[in-house]
Amino acid sequence: MTELRVRVDQDLCTGDGLCVQYAPEVFEFDVDGLAYVKGEDGELRMSPGETVAIPAHLRLEVIDAANECPGECIHIQHTSDSEPLSEDERNALR
Repeated sequence: MTELRVRVDQDLCTGDGLCVQYAPEVFEFDVDGLAYVKGEDGELRMSPGETVAIPAHLRLEVIDAANECPGECIHIQHTSDSEPLSEDERNALR
């Protein structure tokens, strides 16, 4: 199975919260009202562009969050080469 990573671009984040609803184990709001990814330790990753691994059991939720995000700020990429997943690849993984 392809290993994937995810990040949130806070410059595009609208603070809508769909990502947190879909996958609270992966996304969380900070006091600034923007979403961030969380590491396996539960800590927010605050550095711009920082990615976290998507747990296999949450892959669908993270993909749905990315697809539904109004700010289009959730970016999923391959762990192996950091290339972003295309829409076709996202749909195939669903």
